[in-house]
Amino acid sequence: MNFLDGDHFPENQQKLVITCAPYGPEWMPSDFPEDIPVTMDAHIQKAVDCYNAGATVLHLHVRELDGKGSKRLSKFNELIAGVRARVPEMIIQVGGSISFAPESDGEVAKWLSDDTRHMLADLTPAPDQVTIAINSNQMNVVEQMCAADLAGTSLAEPDMYRAYREMTIPAGPEWVEEHIRRLSAKGIQTHFQLANITQLETVERMMRRGDCNVPLILTWVAIGGGFDQPNIYNLANFVRACPDGSVLTLESSMLNVLPLNMMAITMGLHVRCGIEDNIWTQRRDRKSGSVEQIEQLVRISHEFGRDIANAKEAREIYKIGTFYKSADEALAANGFAPRRKSAAQAMPQRLAA
Repeated sequence: MNFLDGDHFPENQQKLVITCAPYGPEWMPSDFPEDIPVTMDAHIQKAVDCYNAGATVLHLHVRELDGKGSKRLSKFNELIAGVRARVPEMIIQVGGSISFAPESDGEVAKWLSDDTRHMLADLTPAPDQVTIAINSNQMNVVEQMCAADLAGTSLAEPDMYRAYREMTIPAGPEWVEEHIRRLSAKGIQTHFQLANITQLETVERMMRRGDCNVPLILTWVAIGGGFDQPNIYNLANFVRACPDGSVLTLESSMLNVLPLNMMAITMGLHVRCGIEDNIWTQRRDRKSGSVEQIEQLVRISHEFGRDIANAKEAREIYKIGTFYKSADEALAANGFAPRRKSAAQAMPQRLAA
């Protein structure tokens, strides 16, 4: 992305799109019973509360009544339908892992199988987006957490800590390309969850081959443990690598969330918050729920002079419903350089004698 004179002035920035991740699949309900929904009615109400607070994108997971993350697509269908009925304009973004929580004590947290994740394209009603990881990768979500982050939670238990420490993401090229094809065929937008520049480069190569004719709507996930460390140097390099037509949200974990989101607000980027990312205030003197986190970002953004996008504006910014007919169209719309012509095509043609 290029930054010109005046680009940090709020009048020259898009309105802020707030994504909220209020379901926290890595936690158990006992970790934060005041804010972790378990019943379906509570799941739906949490989406409504986040929307009313200012979030226009809902990152969606769902639990069973025993408190564990659900792997049943029927539960996702039920939740999506319930949210659609209450807040029809909210952008519904299904987490592409479905649920990474371990099935039982001592098991490794893991993403579901390739075939099962492909079935997200068949959810009914269809979500607006499904998140997708690029390139199989370590996802050690506890690597940069400290003892104070984990104190009094289930992640402090040795078996649970190890389960999340050993988690990996299966996202090989054949599966990724097929998944994007299936999502696009059903009118579902791919939302790229990227760990570093190398994964962004893979997306660009797919686009140049014509395997990825979609808007470049992406999140930089800076959580360590196989992903970028959330510091200004990594952020600046990643932002510089993103083309001007892309739409970039920042995501981190625990006490890194708020500082990173403040950087996003000032740079004209977009933000994500919620208990999936952090459950503490910045002083760790108490836990902070998803709605409180949204309200904090709304207040800070207004202090910077940047308005919050409503649902209609968020859909326009995120280009919901937009797909491209060719690689050339996708590259141009996203702001990448056009595909290289062959040497023969690039040479001027001599006039016949």
